[in-house]
Amino acid sequence: MSYSVVYEDVGQKDYKDTWDYQADIFAKLVDSKKQENQTGDSVKNILPGTLIFVEHPHVYTLGKSGSENNLLLDYIQLQAKGASFYRIDRGGDITYHGPGQIVGYPIFDLEVIKIGLKEYIFRLEEAIIRTVGEFGLAASRLEGGTGVWLDPETSGKARKICAIGVKASRYVTMHGFAFNVNTDLTYFNNINPCGFTDKGVTSLEKELGGRQYFHSVKNKVKRNLQEIFDLEWTNQ
Repeated sequence: MSYSVVYEDVGQKDYKDTWDYQADIFAKLVDSKKQENQTGDSVKNILPGTLIFVEHPHVYTLGKSGSENNLLLDYIQLQAKGASFYRIDRGGDITYHGPGQIVGYPIFDLEVIKIGLKEYIFRLEEAIIRTVGEFGLAASRLEGGTGVWLDPETSGKARKICAIGVKASRYVTMHGFAFNVNTDLTYFNNINPCGFTDKGVTSLEKELGGRQYFHSVKNKVKRNLQEIFDLEWTNQ
């Protein structure tokens, strides 16, 4: 059975505003599950999921298990870069979000989809792997690290094109993925991306030698997520 999801492309939006927005949707979905469980009703009657696509202004975010030592800038240098910094409640270490990057926040109920968190992350990775493959690039996973990579097992060549960091409570997810399309990769020079010091980052633009039509790439990601998770778009 398909999983009903509200799709929202909010365009360019401040990180903190978007974090608060998805946290509100997340809390409502978790609360609806609590109420359903208390009354004994079926989980299929709870609220639909939500998929948010967004571009953020320059921002660095650090996961709850990450080290601030992986941010190589102080507050004054951050201001000079026009960037902000947040320690947040997702898994993973530090990453960068900025213009030209597709950030996706799926707020899904994995209990309804009938998968665990490991399979959920695997499917997020698969959606990006398929999208990258449509451009003739062979992307894959890195053993021991989440996200989507090119040449992950080749020393000196491994580079990440999509970072993934999520949070889950009562099988409900939030946070998600950041896919570099036309991203200014120089901003990654200011961090140890995802805690790695020996691996690089890349983008579709860099790999293909030219800027990509952002809206078209976004539609491909949306379609692949729909197919992999068997989503049914709803306006509810």
